Amino acid sequence: MRSCPLHNSPSDAVAKRRYLRDLVRNVPWLAQLPEDELEYLLQGARVHVAEGREWLFRQQTPAHWIYIVVSGAVRLLRATDDGRLATIRCVERGGTLGELSLISQQSTYLYSAEALRRTHVLAISASRCQDSLAHEHCRSAFLSRLTQELTERLEDMALLTQADARARLVSFLLRQLPLGATLPHAIRLSVPKCWLAAQLAMTPETLSRLLSRMSRAGAILVERHQLVVLDRSKLRALND
Repeated sequence: MRSCPLHNSPSDAVAKRRYLRDLVRNVPWLAQLPEDELEYLLQGARVHVAEGREWLFRQQTPAHWIYIVVSGAVRLLRATDDGRLATIRCVERGGTLGELSLISQQSTYLYSAEALRRTHVLAISASRCQDSLAHEHCRSAFLSRLTQELTERLEDMALLTQADARARLVSFLLRQLPLGATLPHAIRLSVPKCWLAAQLAMTPETLSRLLSRMSRAGAILVERHQLVVLDRSKLRALND
């Protein structure tokens, strides 16, 4: 992974700095940081470029940086005791990486992060991010972020306890639908289908077979980079 300059000319510097400020402001737990402290946060920041399949950081290594995805996509993985890598989720533009290390007693990353394709990330000093949590609004928003993360991981655990691969896939698709979403609704796939299969604890062949069956039933439409949910009732009926 290499660093790239934040600007190439004075005008470019202003535009890029404004863009990065907006990117940081869109992180909920940094959104209400006082202006002078936002400047302090960005002073030590740098943009890193990671190529596809390159590791941004590894689980249990010292967490010196917190990252915000500028472009591209990153897969988060957790190593199990037997050495297997389990996909947690994928993070795209505006998402943060490594923030859970801020509550780690050892200040280490709790998972690994791998670029799915050429990816730009804004790297911010972890210690400066830690300082930002001294502000009540930032701390409260950060705790809300942790609650959301815990809820999502509990939902993942509940999904994976379903013994039937079809039930896991149906539950996953229904979970991707926003509350009150009207159909048809497209679920964009930011990862290859083989990695989605691994996330759902099934083989790529099983995933492909199940998607074809759901498509024939009129429940979904399978496209190259997205799955379109057409009918909730037909999707749920596949679980019966």
